[in-house]
Amino acid sequence: MPRSQVERLCDLGNNNVVKNLLADETKTRELVARAILENGPATAGDLASRLEITPAGVRRHLDALVEEGVLEARDPHVRSLSGRGRGRPAKVFVMTDSGREQFEHSYDDLALMAIRFMSAKVDPGMVEGFAKYRSMDLERRAGTAIAEKSDRTTALAKFLTNDGYAASVHRQGIGHELCQHHCPIAHVAAEFPQMCEAETEAFARVLGTHVQRLATIAGGDGVCTTFIPNPHLIHEKKSKVNKRNETRKVRTR
Repeated sequence: MPRSQVERLCDLGNNNVVKNLLADETKTRELVARAILENGPATAGDLASRLEITPAGVRRHLDALVEEGVLEARDPHVRSLSGRGRGRPAKVFVMTDSGREQFEHSYDDLALMAIRFMSAKVDPGMVEGFAKYRSMDLERRAGTAIAEKSDRTTALAKFLTNDGYAASVHRQGIGHELCQHHCPIAHVAAEFPQMCEAETEAFARVLGTHVQRLATIAGGDGVCTTFIPNPHLIHEKKSKVNKRNETRKVRTR
């Protein structure tokens, strides 16, 4: 075989290897980005452990995603002095608005334009009416999904995840925080906050308790966070306070 043909075959083989490597790199980078999208802000160490990737490899992908504008590196929130350790705390990586746009969304420009027209040309009150209509649909579907579930909050998070919100729940004080790491209507809600307000009211009706929205992606936060009080934990805390008060009364007699 002439040397030129051998060289061309070698080049072809090298090109295939390069293409495969690039495909693997792209796939891994997407996994890193989606892990943050679905689970919320994370450090390089958290991601390396979760995805079983070397810390050096994760940092390489994180640096690339930050440079592309998909992620943003932030200083971690430290809630108390006791929570601070020695040394410089690890950076936390969060999804940016432009990063979310690269993932699937259920809204489009036509929907946003229609709501703008509704507000400007028809009746501003119709936007609130539409938000309530949407929340009633959410309430109906969520209510059916979590019916007969013992842990309604966790069941609601699972329903929202299936609906595209990448939701999770964790214990916080006398209740739980429902975190939505993705919002399919973030751009619409950023312009029309009535959407978020109606959604929060739907959560309260579905769970049968007062809830408090603490943060929203539409408002510029990294995660939509809703606090859901737990009646059993509240009762338990009140009982402990009453016992302490009774003990103090007995000691002062």
